[in-house]
Amino acid sequence: MIPEDLRYTAEHEWVAGDGTGSVRVGITHFAQDALGDIVYVQLPEPGATVAAGDSLGEIESTKSVSEIYAPVSGTVAARNEALGDTPEVINTDPYGAGWLVEITPDDPTAVDSLLTAGAYRELTES
Repeated sequence: MIPEDLRYTAEHEWVAGDGTGSVRVGITHFAQDALGDIVYVQLPEPGATVAAGDSLGEIESTKSVSEIYAPVSGTVAARNEALGDTPEVINTDPYGAGWLVEITPDDPTAVDSLLTAGAYRELTES
């Protein structure tokens, strides 16, 4: 379950966007499956600046707490407020309603340097 039209990080975040504006970020099916039942998500406020590779929040499951890493540097344009009440939607729809934040990248071409679906598939199968 790795959509071909997204880009990925080695830390199991996905990125959707065409390079012309904000990109939407979430965690992959692989990540939510490894985490188990998600019970809480801590996300940055809109307007916060993030650096690629730095932590931008946390996801807490019944098993553990995991960092969420920024796939690109930029400014948080929006966060998924619905996750405050229903964080478990990340488990059921990680590529749709379970998105985490939208980031306006400092460099719109930075998304191109992330993993393709094929490269992410190889990472998770090895």
